[in-house]
Amino acid sequence: MTIKEEIKLLEPWFHNIHLPDGNETAPNHFLGDFPFFKWEKIKKSVPEDLSGWRVLDIGCNAGFYSIELAKRGAQVTAIDMDRHYLKQAQWVAGKFGLSHKITFRYMQVYDLAHIDEEFDLVWFMGVFYHLRYPLLALDIVAQKVRKMMIFQTLSIPGMEEMEVPADIGFHDRKILKSKAFPYMAFIENRMAGDPTNWWVPSHQCILSLLSSCGMTVTNMPEDETYIAVKDENRAADYITWNYSEYLSATGKDWQNEVEKKTGKVPE
Repeated sequence: MTIKEEIKLLEPWFHNIHLPDGNETAPNHFLGDFPFFKWEKIKKSVPEDLSGWRVLDIGCNAGFYSIELAKRGAQVTAIDMDRHYLKQAQWVAGKFGLSHKITFRYMQVYDLAHIDEEFDLVWFMGVFYHLRYPLLALDIVAQKVRKMMIFQTLSIPGMEEMEVPADIGFHDRKILKSKAFPYMAFIENRMAGDPTNWWVPSHQCILSLLSSCGMTVTNMPEDETYIAVKDENRAADYITWNYSEYLSATGKDWQNEVEKKTGKVPE
């Protein structure tokens, strides 16, 4: 069987991947040369030498980013909840001779709450807005980050920012109507024909969400894509008021864990 025949057998493709022999998996992609054109803008924000780095690629699809990161020396764990995409990705990794550098797992993002692994770099692109429980997912993901996260999501047009108040008075709620206030739009039915497009955050909402999860945005290499680094001071906030809620939401023994963290029995 020729490479072209194998590509055809594995259709449909959402990643157009340029294979070592010159063939492409989706040369007529409706978005153009996707996701190559996005990688071209992002790649300078990622260390060229990732030797010794452990990377997590969430929603890896056919493995474009996993391949590029493995080429730079990273050991990659690539997860997806679509077995068809994982089959494509495993085939692609074999064609690049990188199967030994990438471990593929059939997982939901929420399943990450039940693994003990941490990663130097977490690749979290094109997933957030498809999640019914987005902040829970971001809380889970942020706790797996050692160094940095590449975060991308569909977002509300505009780049308005504001200094979010440390406290908002009960009678001062007019500020919530400010165009720059962090907010997410909920899509009740469909967007672009997709019933899993649930949430569309504003730019300031993305900054605030990442901050609340212990991450600090350092730059934006392209529209809707954020480079965030671990902020140890903010990350420590997880053991405060919302820690037990997080544990309970992820099916853990929150009473025992809170007691171990604080030395106090929860009231």
